[in-house]
Parts: sequence; structure tokens; C-alpha cells
Amino acid sequence: MLARLKKTARLIALLLALPVGALVAFAVYVVISIATYEQADDGVHMASKQAYLQTLAAAAKPKNAPDVVIILFDDLGHGDVGFMGSRMIATPHMDALAKNAVVMENYYAPSPVCSPSRAAMLTGRLPSRNLLTAVPFPSGHFVDRINRLFGNPVRLPREEIILADVLKASGYHTAMVGKWHMGDHDKSIPTEFGFETFFGTYHSNDMNPFHLVEGTPAQGEKIAVAAPVDQTQLNGLYAAKSEGFIAAAPKDQPMFLYLAHNFPHVPLHVAPHEHGRSDAGLYGDVVQGLDDTVGRVVAALKKRGTLDNTLLIITSDNGPWWQGKGVGRGRKGQSFEGGVHVPFIAHWPAQLAPRRSPALAMGTDLLPTILAELNLPAPDDRLLDGRNLASSLRGGASPHDVVYYYGAGTLMAVRDAKYKYRDAKPVVYATDPVSIPIWPKKGPWLHDLTSDPDESYDISMRHPEVAARLKAALDARNQEMAANPRGWK
Repeated sequence: MLARLKKTARLIALLLALPVGALVAFAVYVVISIATYEQADDGVHMASKQAYLQTLAAAAKPKNAPDVVIILFDDLGHGDVGFMGSRMIATPHMDALAKNAVVMENYYAPSPVCSPSRAAMLTGRLPSRNLLTAVPFPSGHFVDRINRLFGNPVRLPREEIILADVLKASGYHTAMVGKWHMGDHDKSIPTEFGFETFFGTYHSNDMNPFHLVEGTPAQGEKIAVAAPVDQTQLNGLYAAKSEGFIAAAPKDQPMFLYLAHNFPHVPLHVAPHEHGRSDAGLYGDVVQGLDDTVGRVVAALKKRGTLDNTLLIITSDNGPWWQGKGVGRGRKGQSFEGGVHVPFIAHWPAQLAPRRSPALAMGTDLLPTILAELNLPAPDDRLLDGRNLASSLRGGASPHDVVYYYGAGTLMAVRDAKYKYRDAKPVVYATDPVSIPIWPKKGPWLHDLTSDPDESYDISMRHPEVAARLKAALDARNQEMAANPRGWK
């Protein structure tokens, strides 16, 4: 932090020392750079993506293919739902599903912040692979302009293959409802990534302008609800659009719905009749409203007649932010357990018996798992960081020896079934009255997550051989990523 401040001070001093003409020229350069910047896509892998999708389109369609529904919450904590122990927030619809589903007790979001986590979940590739290691801001926002000035990624690259691309090519009817947050202009919007219909928002509900867009690949995406959206009606809108898609989906064609909520990300809003429903205040009211949308989706699937043969996945993009209950230490934005250890349900009665699984799993596993369940090949031009969870969902062991914790593009920690090794990294510290925190470098630390899920005690001196083994795994992954950051074959 101090080094960055010194570098910024030197740059300011240099600019102040320049003559007026040079400053004007520099300002013109900045304006032109921002105005003309467009993130480049990889033409070679764009072509291989299209070839792969054409192969899927020409292949024999899976028989009795399940409907697939993914419901993703924004900043929902591990302990904010009844099936994971909440006593203050009632989530009867999710709890009922959990009783007849696989609950993964050691499931991890791929990132402690939303956009990298969502991109990794849909692509099966860690944020460093797909370049979306930070949250994109609306086009024209100050942060967006800074990213453009320095040539940073501002959207998910078009050469990435997401789950909707795969399912659409395989004969699924596809739709997305809710928060995209992986790009807001024509090259990286939902209908350019395999979704046949989209209704929702490109950004978080705390970003402006917050409007809702709707569209199809043929018609494009246009503003459907102008800013400022009445967010007290947001859950109801998303549930209604989801119900409508499920009801209209052809009976002779499997369908894929991705319902990506904006809540319980701040600002928090509920409809007037939902106030005071929860013992956990407004946050709890919001979560109970989200549970209501789950009930409406389940009812729509029952009416369609496909609930038992629907792979219904419910999870969160990262841990809780200002409110909510995570796991032990840390919150959103941090690679401690609270930032990434999130709830997960896989409900598919036709295939999966109810159980609670301790197997390690991560959001990057969803794409390779669904490929395997549908007997579809993986793309052969890129590495997938995720693993097939088919065996784990049926009571088997995890396909992971270890899972990796990334913060932005930095590998922060690694864990196996019992231990977590955190590399020597900055840790945020601030006293309550102080607005500016410090980030002292601490560690390396070794935690026994079985007996110490709160990551309270470093036991690296007691188990140096475990710390050395996990450090070697961390170092090996860093070397692999440095040698092939995009994971091209």
C-alpha cells in the first residue's frame, strides 16, 4: 500500500512539473485512450469455441435429459438458511428441497466477490483463466474509464464458453433472469452467450443507472424497466419472469433457467407486506422473500411436470457482506472461510438420493459435472479447472485433493479435506473509530478446519509437514498458472 502511494505521489509530482502543453497533450491522450479502447477477443479460440458448439449441435441429443435450473443468490451467507442451521431466518421452501437433495457441506464459491465468482461458475475456469478477476463497472463510470485507460478487462471475453452456450447447442431452451454482471455492452451480454431470452440487470443493485433490460439474440437487449427500479418489487418481477419462462418452455425440449438474484446484496429492499417477517431484521426479511421465489420456481416445475427430473441447484456467489452469517472468520471480499464457504443444494430426485456430503466442491465444478451428466464432451482447446462431481453427488469422495482460494487473480490459500494453508498475505485490520484500515502481512498460517472452522489458531509449527505439503501445492499451482495463465491447450 505504501509503495503504491509513493508511486502515485511521484506521478503527480512529475505531472505538476510538466509544461502546460505537455499536460494538455497528456489529457488528450487519456481521453482518446478511454474513448477508443475495446477489449480484444481471441480470434483463434473464438473459432474453436464455435467449432465445439457446432459439434454439440450435431451430436445425438441426450435421452430423457433433465431440465436444469440454477438459482444463485448475491452475498447469501452459509448460515443464513434453515438447512444450514439458521434459527432467525425461515427458509421453508429451501429447507424442504434440502430434505430431498444433496447438500454439499464443503462447497466453495470460486471467488469472494461476485463477478469473478459468477464467471468462474459458468465457465468452469478460475478467474485468472477467464480474465474477469474484478467487478466490472457500468460503461462510463469512473472506474470503468480507469480500467479502459490501462487496458484492463471490462467484460467476460467472448471466446469463453459458458454453460448456456453448451446447453443451447445441445438442444436446450435457455433463459436468464436477474443479475449478469459480466459486461454491459454488445459483445458480452447474456444473449451473446447462449441465452435465448434475458430479463434482468447488467450490474449490482448498488450501481447506477440501475435499470432492467430484456431481449433476445434476434431483437437485442433493450431497457424494459427504466431507472430507478423499484427494488421492493424486484423479487416478484424475477419470480414472475421465471414462472413465465418455465410455463412457456416446449414440453418436448429440455430447458435451462439461470435465476441470478440481486439480493441480499445491499441496498436491501422488500415489498411492504414482507416487512417484519423475520427475527433477523430487514436482512432476514429479504432472505425470506428470496425463499418465496424458490417456492414459486418449484411450483412452476411441478406444474410443468418435470420437478423430479430437474437438476435444481441453489447456492451463493460469495459469503455475506455487511450483514448475514458466514462460516467463522471473514466476509465477502476475503479468502477466509466466511468469504467463500457458501450453502449448496443439488435437488434431482430422479438421479440423486438425499444426503449431506462432506466432499470438497467448488463453483467451477458445475460445468464439467453437467457435461458428464449429459454425456457431452468437454472442449478440447482449453483447460477446465473444475472437476466432475457426479460421484460425490452420489456418495463418493471428492474429485479434488485440494481446492484453491483466489482473491482477484492472487492465490491466497489452499485446503485439503482437513487442513487449510494460507500463504503469507496482507490481512485487513482496523479499529472501530478509524476509517482507513491497514493491511499488515501475516502468516503463513495452517488451520485445522475440522476442529477450528473459525481459523483462529495457526498450527503450522505443530504440523510442519502438512504446511510444507500444502505450500508445495500452492506453489505448484502458481507455477502452472504463470506458465499458461489462460489455460489454452
